[in-house]
Amino acid sequence: MVKATELQYIKHADIDHSKWDRCIDEALNSRIYACTWQLDRAATRWDALVLGDYEFVMPLPFRKKMGIRYLYQPLFSQQLGIYPTPDKKISELFYAYLDKHFRYVELNLNAGNISAKNITSTTFSARKNYLLSLGESYQNIVSFYSKNTRRNIAKADKNYLSLVEGIRLETYLDFKLQNLAPGVKRSDINTLKSMIAYGQYKGFGEIYGVYSSENELCAAVYFCRWKDRVIYFNAASSDSGKELGAMYFLVNRFIQKNAGRNLTLDFEGSMIPGVARFYAGFGATPETYFQLRINRLPLPLKWLKR
Repeated sequence: MVKATELQYIKHADIDHSKWDRCIDEALNSRIYACTWQLDRAATRWDALVLGDYEFVMPLPFRKKMGIRYLYQPLFSQQLGIYPTPDKKISELFYAYLDKHFRYVELNLNAGNISAKNITSTTFSARKNYLLSLGESYQNIVSFYSKNTRRNIAKADKNYLSLVEGIRLETYLDFKLQNLAPGVKRSDINTLKSMIAYGQYKGFGEIYGVYSSENELCAAVYFCRWKDRVIYFNAASSDSGKELGAMYFLVNRFIQKNAGRNLTLDFEGSMIPGVARFYAGFGATPETYFQLRINRLPLPLKWLKR
């Protein structure tokens, strides 16, 4: 039995990576974002809360600004939070620690974490992820596509597009740089490169690309498998790719190839309505997770995270 008094703040240098990764690997709510190798690439610095002998863990990526240390959500890391799935008592123990020791926190929990109402300065905002089970036949999965998605796939199929599996990382990154999404800086591409390179090295990541009839790359996705999930981890599309419906073509072909397997396609979700509709159009259903936020900064410093 884990005792509440065993909750410890552990600095990064003192974390037992072997025990940590075992905890994440065996958790029912396991997410790739919480593995030490992923955290080391996503976050410049991170410490941790550990309960017992790594029976429950929570990564704490942090930065400093104006002498104030605060917790933030690293790029390319959708869900962090507590692992494995905690009960109400353990959840509130972790949340209360954050509320007491940090003046600013903005962290995404994972879908296995609950919200709490009695933590003084902490608020929880619901966010949506989108998941699609690939266990059924392709014909059955397609029957749940929206009319708009079917229409876009039909148009794309007439544009002489071709799908290539396993395109080179350098090709993808060059394409990504040419078509940066809002909020992604060129400097962030080095972080993404490290993540994808490791995933390819370990054999659980692959890049799919769509080429136009002129043999130009117009859409690409890095898919990363973790447990029984295949994550739509990162994507890029050119203006011509959008016009040609290349991403509809790519995702449909990926589903067609993997239908009938005991896998879930994890779209990672989006709070942008148009992107969410794209995911939902393939029959993906929403999964709720929470963003935990604490802001006890004095009024002149409320802009700290901006």
